[in-house]
Amino acid sequence: MLIDFFYTLRSAKLPVSVKEYLTLLEALKADVVGPNSDGAYGLDDFYYLSRTALVKDEKHYDKFDRAFAAYFKGVEMLTDFTKEVPLDWLKKTLEREFTAEEKAKIEKMGWDELMETLKKRFEEQKERHEGGSKWIGTGGTSPFGNGGYNPQGIRIGGAGKNKSAVKVWDQRAYKDYDDSQELGTRNIKVALRRLRKFAREGHEEELDLDDTIHSTAANAGYLDIKMRPERHNNVKVLLLMDVGGTMDEHIQRVEELFSAVKTEFKHLEFFYFHNCVYDFMWKNNKRRFSEKFATWDILRKYNKDYKLIFVGDATMSPYEILQPGGSVEYNNEEAGAEWIQRLTHTFPKFAWINPEPQGVWQYRQSISVMQQLMSNRMYPLTLRGLEEAMRMLSK
Repeated sequence: MLIDFFYTLRSAKLPVSVKEYLTLLEALKADVVGPNSDGAYGLDDFYYLSRTALVKDEKHYDKFDRAFAAYFKGVEMLTDFTKEVPLDWLKKTLEREFTAEEKAKIEKMGWDELMETLKKRFEEQKERHEGGSKWIGTGGTSPFGNGGYNPQGIRIGGAGKNKSAVKVWDQRAYKDYDDSQELGTRNIKVALRRLRKFAREGHEEELDLDDTIHSTAANAGYLDIKMRPERHNNVKVLLLMDVGGTMDEHIQRVEELFSAVKTEFKHLEFFYFHNCVYDFMWKNNKRRFSEKFATWDILRKYNKDYKLIFVGDATMSPYEILQPGGSVEYNNEEAGAEWIQRLTHTFPKFAWINPEPQGVWQYRQSISVMQQLMSNRMYPLTLRGLEEAMRMLSK
């Protein structure tokens, strides 16, 4: 049985050697884990013993867990047809789907034309419309409304669908990321540890054994206890996180990242923004308009030795980055690109972590624009991406 278990781990790409397998057999033979009250060996005890013997790097723990569960417990994939079909799902199936040919025929409006046309529609429109191409409505190809398709329009009410709106007219409420979220994977913490610089600062709370021995010997054998500050990771991090809108799809992974960052870095400051950084940010999403932090103040407050990390999908209308007044929520006086450049100039060590799959980056114009502004320092929210980002920030 254990030979098959060994090959299961190898097929899961775990670096398990024959020597480590033999170590596990020796431990079992030596009764390192004993039988329970029923005379049987517990699976939990075997799990911890086998993980200790076979896995030498904690970054492989999650792979091991999956392989262990698949081998000893099996993976059941069942569909429960007795449950009711959600109403939201039924509504989605009724939404109009546009073919590639229909989408290609829909023309974009420029920024000025879009704003001027919206103003005219408000003056002229007297009733509700659905499925059309001109008025403010739902389910059509008009650049104003929701539930349909337009390559570049203003979403009024409803939920986002195509991620191409240049402005959103809706009351929007965002939720703070939970920094106490238990990590679904230990790999994030492991990757963040590449960005470490230990120093001894603060109160002397830790026994300095070497200095105590040396001082006692020099003091003719009279005990002379020496203390020293505890070692801490001295890296300073300024974390700016995109929240709301398309970022709702990535809440769990961003919360995992946020939780890991708060654990690994003692000197951490964080702020929220939506889509792109403008003239203010915030720390509490429920009070984001009443408790603003001016971006100018943030630029002046923190020294250039802070590592600047953006977290966001960079998925938005390019106008939100390049156009004054391009924010979907208010008329910003300066383009977001100006603020991005000020931040990266003030904090030379910077990186952007993107939770969107890297394979779609080339199809999002806004991501390409943001990559240029970030000097191509954009990394995916994957183990390898985080390791590369931390390695670059530590140089």
